[in-house]
Amino acid sequence: MRRTSGAGTRRPPGEANGVGSGRHGEGDRGATERPARDPRAPLPTRLTDLPPLPTAAADAFRAGLAAMGIADLAPASLDALEGHLRLLLAWTPAVNLTSIRDPETAVRDHLLDSLAAVFTLRSRGADALLDLGTGGGFPGLPLAIALPARRAVLVDSIAKKTAFVAVAIEAVGLGGRASALTARAESLAADDEHRERWPTVVARAVADLAELAEIGLPLVRVGGCLVAWKRAPLGAELAAAAPAIDALGGGAVEVEPAHVPGREAGRLVIITKTRPTPARFPRAPAERARERRRGAPTALS
Repeated sequence: MRRTSGAGTRRPPGEANGVGSGRHGEGDRGATERPARDPRAPLPTRLTDLPPLPTAAADAFRAGLAAMGIADLAPASLDALEGHLRLLLAWTPAVNLTSIRDPETAVRDHLLDSLAAVFTLRSRGADALLDLGTGGGFPGLPLAIALPARRAVLVDSIAKKTAFVAVAIEAVGLGGRASALTARAESLAADDEHRERWPTVVARAVADLAELAEIGLPLVRVGGCLVAWKRAPLGAELAAAAPAIDALGGGAVEVEPAHVPGREAGRLVIITKTRPTPARFPRAPAERARERRRGAPTALS
């Protein structure tokens, strides 16, 4: 895979699967006022019970896919991706899954941003992934739809979030390939089912790179990769994380532009794992927190 940094050039078109969303405003074709939700009513679990995305949001989604070079996603995948976002927007007033309530913003900052890694993962032949700190299912569920992945586990330590993700997985038809798990990364790293078993671990807006390497690389198998969503400039963060990445078994670190319209500072940091992670990692959260308070470098020697 090429090494890039900074603005980079547009990547070539990819293969299959996508989604949509937008602002509900006057002049949207087919847009209707969303009635206020009865707080006593059960939360929706089926896509057929939800209103469609506002037209402006759906248009922004498709325009974004075209700009990113992945406009050829299969219609079923587009439906699944849109369905995930529609469900998120319906649940958020009651469960507060995201601070973003505007559909067009959610398209850009959740769906398109998640799909930024499609080229990178396809180029590596990724067909299984673990998503750490998935929140409302991002980036794991859109990537599982778009690749498509044969297996995806979406992990979060907050049960209300994984409860939503489990509903979303079933609603979009991924029940046989994806699952939601309430757990901390440290517990997964102590589990033989997960430790050094995953070809791909992804994490978006989870932690600084040194912290993320310590909780993520123990789950990546040798030859696999950890993919982190970050924002430029990254020089200081990359330099600070370099000793930890090396100690945890990481090798080459590549930085690619995300190519998400409206998020020009977005970057993907891809860390390839070249050696097993020593058994003592990850350390307990309290030990890592003490080190951060001291401001000590993360050498992990």
